[in-house]
Amino acid sequence: MGAERASATVQTLEGSPSILPLYLRAAAPMIPGASALPCVPGGGGEIPEIDLRLDGVRTEPAEVAAYAKVCGFGLRDHLPPTFPHVLAFPLHMAVMADGSFPFGAVGLVHLENEIVQHRRVGIGEELSLRVRPTGLQPHAKGRTFSLLTEAWVDDVLAWESTSTMLRRGGGSDTGEATGTSSPKSGAAGRADAAPGVPEEAPASAEWRLSDDLGRRYAAVSGDRNPIHMHAWTAKPFGFPRAIAHGMWTKARCLAALDTRLPDAFAVKVRFRRPILLPAKVEFASSGEGAEIDFTVRDAERKTPHLDGRMAS
Repeated sequence: MGAERASATVQTLEGSPSILPLYLRAAAPMIPGASALPCVPGGGGEIPEIDLRLDGVRTEPAEVAAYAKVCGFGLRDHLPPTFPHVLAFPLHMAVMADGSFPFGAVGLVHLENEIVQHRRVGIGEELSLRVRPTGLQPHAKGRTFSLLTEAWVDDVLAWESTSTMLRRGGGSDTGEATGTSSPKSGAAGRADAAPGVPEEAPASAEWRLSDDLGRRYAAVSGDRNPIHMHAWTAKPFGFPRAIAHGMWTKARCLAALDTRLPDAFAVKVRFRRPILLPAKVEFASSGEGAEIDFTVRDAERKTPHLDGRMAS
């Protein structure tokens, strides 16, 4: 998982943070002079030591069903393996909207995401969530950091993830370090290896993605980053049209593999190129059993959007 460091005292929240005010604070650094305000991120420097915890998190079957429908999962008595990420998303935003954070969250690039599911989480089970950031690491296109997330059930770690983010600018010549250290032993270590779907591997599915996909996923995930919502909100960030959420793409891949996923596994993906909406993409996979590589690529040009590996 991600590179860890000595953490500040864990701050236990009384409830899940409200997303809209956090987005406003996360976007505020784009306003000239706003970063001088103590409550606004963007003052530069290093990633602060923030460690947030939220207890008593429960899921409602209707919420899980709505998420499953958008992402292509079947209805089960357990959570889709990507759903704890949705539950923790308000904590992610709270970390990056903190006034001591060196830059705003809007404009960051999601490079990689790794999930380790130690066991399935049943719908209705009570979770304790914990989120903390790692320090900055050099990257050829800027600097990276990771958000480490854990989901505990009855004091047992059930699920964890590492989301690696890129802050563009001031790139290093030391190479494209991603800010993640060697993963934990077992499935996570095998999932960390480079995915290997042959370019000539035939597609097993083709997905036609509508231009409202970003808005539909935002409605079930809470992630309303403007680059995903409309063409006119994506253009200020350099995109001609809205782009699909990376975590929707990962979820859709796992939904395609749903019947082949064991109770416990690790899955790591690299986000290669954004998917401009609307789009037509295809899914391909190779391998069986304990190790499956998969990819999402443009249906016509065959350029990759996502590469991933599942290992149990």
